Amino acid sequence: MAEKKAPAEKLSVSNDENASYQVVARRYRPQGFDALIGQDHIAQALIGAITSGRIGHAYLFTGARGVGKTSSARILAKALNCVHGPTPTPCNECDICRGISTGDDIDVLEIDGASNRGIDEIRQLRQSAVVRPSRARYKIYIIDEVHMLTREAFNALLKILEEPPEHVKFIFCTTEPNKLPITILSRCQRFDFAGIDVRMIAENLNYIAKNEGVAVEDGVCDALARRANGSMRDAQSLLEQLLSFASERITVADVNRMLGTIDDQKVFDLVAAIKNDEPGTLFPVLAKASAEGVDFGVLLEQMIGTFRDMLVVSCGCAKEALIYSGPSRFDELKELADAFGTERILASMQVISQTISRMRYSTQGQILTEMTLVRLCGLGRLTDAVRLIDQLRSGQIPSPTVSAPLPSPQKKSPDLNDAQSAAPHSAPKRPAAAPQQAPSGRPSDSLSVSAEVAHETNRSAVDPPPAPRTSLAALSGDALMKTWRRVIDRFGVSLSSAAAAATRVEWTGEKLRIGFPPDKATDQSADICRKGSKTIATGFAEFVSDAEIPIEVFRTEEKTASVPARPRPAPVSHAAKREEIRKKIQNPTVKEIEALFGGKLEDISDR
Repeated sequence: MAEKKAPAEKLSVSNDENASYQVVARRYRPQGFDALIGQDHIAQALIGAITSGRIGHAYLFTGARGVGKTSSARILAKALNCVHGPTPTPCNECDICRGISTGDDIDVLEIDGASNRGIDEIRQLRQSAVVRPSRARYKIYIIDEVHMLTREAFNALLKILEEPPEHVKFIFCTTEPNKLPITILSRCQRFDFAGIDVRMIAENLNYIAKNEGVAVEDGVCDALARRANGSMRDAQSLLEQLLSFASERITVADVNRMLGTIDDQKVFDLVAAIKNDEPGTLFPVLAKASAEGVDFGVLLEQMIGTFRDMLVVSCGCAKEALIYSGPSRFDELKELADAFGTERILASMQVISQTISRMRYSTQGQILTEMTLVRLCGLGRLTDAVRLIDQLRSGQIPSPTVSAPLPSPQKKSPDLNDAQSAAPHSAPKRPAAAPQQAPSGRPSDSLSVSAEVAHETNRSAVDPPPAPRTSLAALSGDALMKTWRRVIDRFGVSLSSAAAAATRVEWTGEKLRIGFPPDKATDQSADICRKGSKTIATGFAEFVSDAEIPIEVFRTEEKTASVPARPRPAPVSHAAKREEIRKKIQNPTVKEIEALFGGKLEDISDR
């Protein structure tokens, strides 16, 4: 690692009385492609373009903050304009390289897109671009935060960006490429900078601390690298803060005080308390954290990071997949992951994530954190709903085994023990229909799970098995028709109505034939039954013992129905209806109601 950072040492300045101080992020800025950290794919592509002479006229560098976009733009400018170039290894010693490194070169113009975003600035750029460079090989424009330009400015830039003079190169840097017009994107070679790995950031911080003559405790650089979220500049800025008040030795306690975090061991203690369902042990730890000035939002981020490492361990990943915990914690994470299980880990992460979102709109961070961690303790008592539903659907009694056994509503009487001991020697008895009485004389509100299981076992041992189903071949004509009626009553409205139009149902020994009369009115009914033949076969399988019931729909020759129709009520004459209504009006109960309310019943409606 030290060999890659050697070029950056040449920008170091002595911090004496006459020299201005430069921050760590500037002094240790990469000065060559070999010093870029975590962007090997970018460096390799640019080196190949310079070596082969395929140098584009416009480049677009995109990525998060602090990942090396502007540094790469300066390195590319030095590679093109170095007195020994174009070369993939600029010397960093000539006046041009030094001027570009400090941002003072007259032919390499760095423009802030946020403060020079109008069309007037782009017009000035176009006018100056036609002038040849003063001493360098190319005139290079580095526009940082290019997405801040206005729409008019982008339109004014299009022509010169597509066909610039031979001595002009453009390098655009942005954190939000989605805000650039597609016309700009299509004219540039785009390079996407990835977030830098935590281990690479930690190694770089260790190198800087060693070069600054400051001792750091194990775990300091790892904590800073995790907090930086893939940004090298953010990590270097955090290290700069620590160097300002811990000039000789930096400890993990210093990092926790500065970042508002707690020690990793305390995080694991909280997770262990959640695993053991001990919410009472959480509050002292959180109270002490509050007294030490811990940011509870950061604490929850540490918690979700630990659960993330538990998740990858539960999925079978190795130590290399850990991000928020060191490799030495792998065995402890494995034990916690086995105790939690993948589903509970995911549920815990979701609860923590929702609380982190709520933190932004609340000033009660400690209360929200306490509520969240207590809720995580309760997740261990939840039962797998999918397993229970599957058991209920299959007719099984769910197992009474749970993480925390439910208390019985009443104590087991001594008589129950005697009955259980005598059960193997006596015939099983059917349980009484009356509910058991509690000691207080009231009926028991509920039975324990074990009692219900015993009740079902005794009932299954005493009750006779259901009557065996007969086969279709054993059904006579009338019995087959009754079975047919029972089957079609279970269908939906459409299939039931269509099946009711059948005039013949017969079993040939190989298939069940359903006949319809040769009328056009029954064509649709026959088609519906033909399409629903599987449903009809399934319906018959519930009443007969045949394993397979092929269905055939055919046309009959007779128009009279052999299937008995459902009985319909006989028509009632109007005179009979009026007589029925008169009798209801003269009913003594109706008369009492009329006297009570002082009214008179005029008519009765069937609706």
